[in-house]
Amino acid sequence: MKEDYREKIGKLIAELRANHGLTQADLAEKLGTSQSAINRIEKGGQNISLETIARISDALDTEILSVNDENKLNIRVHGGRKLHGEIEVKTSKNAAVALLCASLLNKGKTTLRRVARIEEVNRILEVLNSIGVKTHWLNERNDLEIIPPKKLDLDNMDVKAAKRTRSIIMLLGPLLHQYREFKIPFAGGCNLGQRTVEPHMVGLREFGMTVEAAPGTDYYQIKSRPKKPTKNIILTERGDTTTENILMAAALNDGETVIRNASPNYMVQDICFYLQQLGVEIDGVGTTTLRVKGLSKINRNIEYYVGEDPIEAMSFIAAGIITDSEITVRRAPIEFLELELAILGEMGLEYNLSDEYPSRNGKTRLVDVTLKKSKLQASATKLHAMPFPGVNIDNLPFLGLLATVAEGRTLIHDWTYENRAIYFTELSKLNANIELVDPHRVYISGPTHWRPADVVAPPALRPSVVVLLAMLAAPGTSILRDVYNINRGYEDFYKRLNSLGAKIETWREI
Repeated sequence: MKEDYREKIGKLIAELRANHGLTQADLAEKLGTSQSAINRIEKGGQNISLETIARISDALDTEILSVNDENKLNIRVHGGRKLHGEIEVKTSKNAAVALLCASLLNKGKTTLRRVARIEEVNRILEVLNSIGVKTHWLNERNDLEIIPPKKLDLDNMDVKAAKRTRSIIMLLGPLLHQYREFKIPFAGGCNLGQRTVEPHMVGLREFGMTVEAAPGTDYYQIKSRPKKPTKNIILTERGDTTTENILMAAALNDGETVIRNASPNYMVQDICFYLQQLGVEIDGVGTTTLRVKGLSKINRNIEYYVGEDPIEAMSFIAAGIITDSEITVRRAPIEFLELELAILGEMGLEYNLSDEYPSRNGKTRLVDVTLKKSKLQASATKLHAMPFPGVNIDNLPFLGLLATVAEGRTLIHDWTYENRAIYFTELSKLNANIELVDPHRVYISGPTHWRPADVVAPPALRPSVVVLLAMLAAPGTSILRDVYNINRGYEDFYKRLNSLGAKIETWREI
């Protein structure tokens, strides 16, 4: 810790004491000490032992400092502050990890421009590096160079990194035509209930791939006997990663592959644009039917600009609304936000959109969204996600958050995942009125009179961000513990919120 640790701890104790409505004398009485001793501690004028910190933690019912072998990252949020200014949306996390996997299709050099430097990307890079891929960050703009080896060393895969990301499943499509047998660890990532590889196999089996869970292990055993599909591939689930996997398998099939019920979502479109630059012909981008004319071999040196992230854009939009602030969110991919903004408009949100302009990849349509102060009313109909062009699955949690500040009662139906609706109940710790109907449905009543809280981040990305944004609205000091999941999907999120006027501090358990 730095030399001023006593002042920092003292200031935190003072804030927590005030949040609990206690005077220095009240706290001194609880600890069996003098008011003057508490005064010295809060001003940083007295050495303080771990034992004393533990006693103060008990008195304030808040863990001030933890001793922990895992060195988890936590954040302290000083809420109740208005945001102001403008923020620029970074590129897509979901597109980046898919593009990293897709780079294995190319024997030449791939340069991805403006890649989000987030933990999910780091985990995939660790996996790629471990199997022989050379990667190099080129500059401060986060341009990334990827050079594959002549032959991948799949037996040397970094298992620990692979198990911490669901994106590992997207190695199946790129490797299908290149290796006859290999194994990958079970996918990790967000804890959102059971998600299997079966939707992927509906398409991959048509190319000659079989996947089995190796008995007594936590690996998938893969066998591939490449063949050309003899019929259209009908996906039984319109999943994003499923569609991407089938697209990548089709890219190295030197014939035509027709994929129906494909996802037209933003990260799928990024994969399509990248494959087109590699020479793969794809018709139907942005629709549910894709016609792919693949190549027997791909060896090109190319550059590709990753598209902007609509979920990050929605996160900042939600941050502005939840704090009743006027901010501008720049470079928002409007095609993937139109419905969410229309719903919020029906709920009373006032905002302005700039004229459209192209993304750096020349494909994605961008706008600047300027929020105005608004009074929200509960949605007249239930809010639920659907495959694109419906409400994005990852944006639904933010609509649920905004229902907490709307007048009235809103039904949120998060049907996609078994567990995620349950995470809305975490908002009740900050005084939100949440009624859990079942694992998929909650009623949210507003407006909420927020209060600070000490919360362990949910084991999933978007629910964790929702709790953080609620803390921005809660006057006083809140603590969100173990924020790894947020760092999986956002680059410099706390610093960027601070640039808008938030006050968020990071600290590690020691």
